[in-house]
Amino acid sequence: MTKLLTKKVLFTFNRDGYYYFSRRIPADLIQHYSYPRIVKGLRTRSAQTAKARALVAAAKLDEYWSHLRLIDPELYGMKLLRQGFRPVSRISLPESSIAGKPTITLSEALETYLLRKGANKGKTFHAAAERACGYLIKACGAKDLAEYTRKDGLNYRDYLIAKGMVGSSVSRVICAIRSVINFSISEYALDLKNPFSGMYHDKHIGVSRRMPIPVDNIIAVQKQCLSMDDELRWLIALVSDTGMRLAEVAGLLKSDISLENDTPFIRLVAHPWRPLKTSGSQRDVPLVGRSLWAAQRLLQADVEGEFAFPRYNRTSTPSEALKAYLL
Repeated sequence: MTKLLTKKVLFTFNRDGYYYFSRRIPADLIQHYSYPRIVKGLRTRSAQTAKARALVAAAKLDEYWSHLRLIDPELYGMKLLRQGFRPVSRISLPESSIAGKPTITLSEALETYLLRKGANKGKTFHAAAERACGYLIKACGAKDLAEYTRKDGLNYRDYLIAKGMVGSSVSRVICAIRSVINFSISEYALDLKNPFSGMYHDKHIGVSRRMPIPVDNIIAVQKQCLSMDDELRWLIALVSDTGMRLAEVAGLLKSDISLENDTPFIRLVAHPWRPLKTSGSQRDVPLVGRSLWAAQRLLQADVEGEFAFPRYNRTSTPSEALKAYLL
């Protein structure tokens, strides 16, 4: 039976771990729709990502619903019109403008940015832009780009800091919103100055230096892996002597492991169910020490299926994993 979780993120519900956008159609606009509610999958299990995407989607709907209300021929004072006069059934709205200058809304800017610049980018790129715009909507509201001021920029920065973000995270979010707006300014030749450029904040606040794991600790963990000698310990041992990311190891196929060469290695490539963090992450990783032992034990155990670690992949075959990823 499908499990429906209690809603914790505005405009969403969660079913089987995935978030869905849900918004009821206003009563005065119901005649424009064939169903009283809009429901759309957000394609994420992350509450934070779902929150940002839902806020952007809700802002787009509010803008469109405002447009529908403006073109509604049922205007105030209809009964006072002289007999025989019929109002036009639809008002042709001019291009969005502020003080006579063309502009676009934040949601339109985001849509353009993701459609053109994000066409061949991964989920992380889209999520970062959507999250940055979602924060801006919460901090300053959904507006036309020309309506955002330097004060909005400073309020946005202060909002991010008040959320408890460290300096590096604030920098990433501001960089994302700046990129969305700069792209639209360039794409549509808008006569605007980006109010989110050149803002100062302490980039080092809250940032702690990540220290390497002491070698003695690594050796102690590897001894435990040898002693327990099971699937989970093979995964840890693979990480310990290769420096691979945990997700990279968990998403491996057995065919990615090559032990026949003079230097055994793992061919690390992107998979639909486990994309790499960056394009430069694709590489051949030599197997030495305990990582070589773990790879040998993994292939000797003849784990069922094509995945090296099936428990961390929701389906039994790569083709099913690809299908689940696309849905």
